[in-house]
Amino acid sequence: MRHFGHISPAARARLFHREPCAFDSGSPARVLASALGATLYSPATRPALADDVKKQVGRGVVSMVVCLEDSIADADVERAEENLVRQFTDLAARPGELPLLFVRVREPEQIPDLARRLGPAVRLLSGFVLPKFTEKRGTPFLEAIAATEKEPGTADALGGRPLYAMPVLESPDLLHLETRADTLAGIARSVTAYRDRVLALRLGVTDFCSAYGLRRTPDMTAYDVQVVAHVIADVVNVLGRADGSGFTITGPVWEYFRLQERMFKPMLRRSPFTEGRADALRTALIEHDLDGLLREIELDRANGLLGKTCIHPSHVQPVHALSVVSHEEYSDARDILRPERTGGGVMRSAYTNKMNEVKPHRAWAERTLRRAEVFGVAKADVGFVELLAAGLTVP
Repeated sequence: MRHFGHISPAARARLFHREPCAFDSGSPARVLASALGATLYSPATRPALADDVKKQVGRGVVSMVVCLEDSIADADVERAEENLVRQFTDLAARPGELPLLFVRVREPEQIPDLARRLGPAVRLLSGFVLPKFTEKRGTPFLEAIAATEKEPGTADALGGRPLYAMPVLESPDLLHLETRADTLAGIARSVTAYRDRVLALRLGVTDFCSAYGLRRTPDMTAYDVQVVAHVIADVVNVLGRADGSGFTITGPVWEYFRLQERMFKPMLRRSPFTEGRADALRTALIEHDLDGLLREIELDRANGLLGKTCIHPSHVQPVHALSVVSHEEYSDARDILRPERTGGGVMRSAYTNKMNEVKPHRAWAERTLRRAEVFGVAKADVGFVELLAAGLTVP
């Protein structure tokens, strides 16, 4: 699979200076961590889950989480597990491409139990999402994944491929100031001990808001809610460092989804690069509550986050379009990382609008090129609206 792989090769050639790379569940962890993009969540109770997964592939989704936790009622867990096993078995029998698939579990014991029940269909799993992660609560989950991966039937089905973990940082101990430092230190110890298994860390901002009875409105980002913004900053400070000790940290969920793709269908039938269409699309985005989402995605990246938890398909393409590296960013990153400039120094950017300092900007440049590998580099005259419009053009 690849980002923007659901659009035609000709359309990608028009959009990209450097196209997104292809990857699959067996690709290196560093590639998968960067490539997660908009991770779409779906309750495990959905009766047509297999059909939903296949449909979302056709819309550009590359990672999905099937949820057995907060998205379903306590009384529905057993039924949801049975449905998950049935739907994965169905998917395993179908040809064609699938996204990276993860299961969000409630308890460590579910991990080996589900793997055994899935049988050969466990090969579809890329890993598990671990809720309310702290050192004490989270370590048994990590141990269960490591042990499950070695069970003969599961190991044979996976073919030597690892099962990854994506801990969700959302516990009150992480939010509350008096316990935050110790909780973060414990989380760091736990995930560092299992570094090769932890694909990314996810932020549970809805739970953070819940602890104080808060809910952000459609015109506010997570960064406008100060008690949440401070936690995000501390998580990145401890767990998102660019010195080799950090992890990929994904952006929080956006809760609003009044925008419907069908509203764009008339304009999407026209040429993808007409000025009128771009203006109409931009206006529609603002008028239908996605202006806040777009600002939050930009702030996610400015604060060191990559990818985003999504609960509605209409959020996927905005996340992916804003994740594409601009030609200007790519030019700056390449200049900074030229072998002859390892000794440092400063130079004017090729776009003649900024100074690039080799040593201070090196980590940014390396991160930008990792993003360019999986999301691609836009042509110099291609912007967000063109990328979004092309991504929304689906059969």
